[in-house]
Amino acid sequence: MATPPQVIQLACPNCRTPIRAQVFSLIDVGDQPELKNYLLSGQINVAVCQSCGFTGMLSTPLFYHDPAKQLFLVFFPPQGNVRPEEQERAIGEATSALLRDLPPGAPRGYLLAPRRFLTLNSLMETILEADGISREEIEAYRKQSEAQSKIWELIVTLVSAYEQGEAQLAELVEKHKDQLDRAFFESFSRGLAELSDQGQAEDLKLLNGLRDKLVELTGFDIESLDDFAGEELEIDDVVDMLTQANDEDLKRTIEEIYQALDYSFFEAWTSRIDAAEQAGDHATAEQLTARRAQILEIVERKNKEYQAQFEADMTLLNEIRADADPAAALRARTDRISKSFLDFLDAKLDVAQGTGDATGAAELAEIRRLAMQISAEALSPEERFIDELLHAETPQAATKLLRKNPTKVTTDFVKQLNELADQYDTDGRKPDSERLRQLGREAAAMLF
Repeated sequence: MATPPQVIQLACPNCRTPIRAQVFSLIDVGDQPELKNYLLSGQINVAVCQSCGFTGMLSTPLFYHDPAKQLFLVFFPPQGNVRPEEQERAIGEATSALLRDLPPGAPRGYLLAPRRFLTLNSLMETILEADGISREEIEAYRKQSEAQSKIWELIVTLVSAYEQGEAQLAELVEKHKDQLDRAFFESFSRGLAELSDQGQAEDLKLLNGLRDKLVELTGFDIESLDDFAGEELEIDDVVDMLTQANDEDLKRTIEEIYQALDYSFFEAWTSRIDAAEQAGDHATAEQLTARRAQILEIVERKNKEYQAQFEADMTLLNEIRADADPAAALRARTDRISKSFLDFLDAKLDVAQGTGDATGAAELAEIRRLAMQISAEALSPEERFIDELLHAETPQAATKLLRKNPTKVTTDFVKQLNELADQYDTDGRKPDSERLRQLGREAAAMLF
């Protein structure tokens, strides 16, 4: 039963600008299967303010119907304050409409006993479990979705700056340059491909222009996406890639295609296992099951690392805020000032600015300034030079800076570059590690 979305108008809760949003009350994947992935990836019933960049999920009732799996799921958000009698009336109307739409002979009993949910997450977990996705896979998918959502929140912010002018965009790019990495451009490219498939020409033109400008400002090699995350990369390609990777390369490959390991990936992997079992190829099914366990272990380990780092960064910020002398507090904790902490401060600062918390924003900006200053003071001359090379505008500028300082190039310096590149590989900072290795090769050549 294909149901068109309702267009509603509301005020942005952040800046009060009037915005329009599409609301789907009934998702029937029997007639509109594409809506299933949109729901699971958090792209259904979302309002986006083009003025300030605020993005939020709308608190609206939702009915989900999958006739093939005999699912009829109902969610009424608690904050919607829909009275019980109104809920019953809405469920009755949806049930009647779905019963009328079913073909003769189709199962109907499940429609008379809809499953109700207190949270949208629990509803989505039920959908995934019905597809044969394990709890571990669901948790991995949820965390991947959170990472994807953060990227698209940043894209919305960049769109707003892009429409205001080049100076505003350049300022925002400089502020978020550490986040404008391969994973960011992979997600951006996939989003553009989806818009192209949907025929949204106006949005596509705007976002293509933004991406081109971001490539120009960051110097990112957009052609390199052809290797993994361009429009040609299909789910089956991702499954093949991780099936064929040896144990030593598996972790590196997962980090390179991290954003592709979403619900569709795990669904495709499970389908491969089922197909092997049905064909009687139990050896292949066992190999695929074992490899899936390896993938989940690596992803879960990375997720735990991110969570632990987040908690450490939050603890550090609270300690600094509680001290009457933030500069002294930071100096006493110099070893805990990391790139992760600076990124964490950026995210908190964005939230404070977005919610109009001028006092909080000023405090966070000052803490970040002090952290940058103290962190730079703590660097050795060699580390400071490496930091300059990494933050050069282009690889060519870094090479030029290297050649201007031949006295700083020693065998220990080359060793330090390569060791830091290995560390960045482990941390998933592929662009930085590649630049360091290139600088290491160029520095080594200067010694001969």
